[in-house]
Amino acid sequence: TVVVLRDGERGIETLMLRKNSAIAFGEMWVFPGGRVDAIDAVTDDDGGTNELATAAAAAAREAIEEATIAIEPDAMVWFSHWVPPPTMPKRFSTFFFAARYEGVVSDVTIDDGEITEHEWMRPIDAIARRDGGEIELAPPTWMTLYRLKPFETVSEALLILGAEEPIFYETHMARTDDGPVAMWPGDAGYEFSDASAVGPRHR
Repeated sequence: TVVVLRDGERGIETLMLRKNSAIAFGEMWVFPGGRVDAIDAVTDDDGGTNELATAAAAAAREAIEEATIAIEPDAMVWFSHWVPPPTMPKRFSTFFFAARYEGVVSDVTIDDGEITEHEWMRPIDAIARRDGGEIELAPPTWMTLYRLKPFETVSEALLILGAEEPIFYETHMARTDDGPVAMWPGDAGYEFSDASAVGPRHR
């Protein structure tokens, strides 16, 4: 996944894409991304697969396919890594990268197949629209937007994200009377998926 960023008139914006209802994460608003294909493979000097570089190559290819956005893999900043709950029947290991968009906004073109809509959104606006029931966001998307919210410029975001160690998220799900809760390391009760545990909140 690549979080494509630009400096808008009212602050930092990220490109959001709406998934076709007939596929995984249907109707949700997401960042460009997808699975690794054979063409994305990058090898180390010893002939082994460079997993990080391969993931960046896949994210760059997906950005072109889904939104005609060209991002150089070497210009991407890796800032997080996500895996879903161990109980999920299908699990994805996803690298999240951030990158600056240098092109013209009007040049962004979606495929009208897998992707049905696109929009540049400020992180704070995307979260507010989700809270208002206007759009749907998967937990990794919401958490990423929340992390981007304090940044005022793309330069600031890339500088700080690049200086920090990437965060590893393995989601645990808990059931509550108010519905399911996604939990991550640092959340009280995370180990046993107990959302009622007293202590820090990171959910």
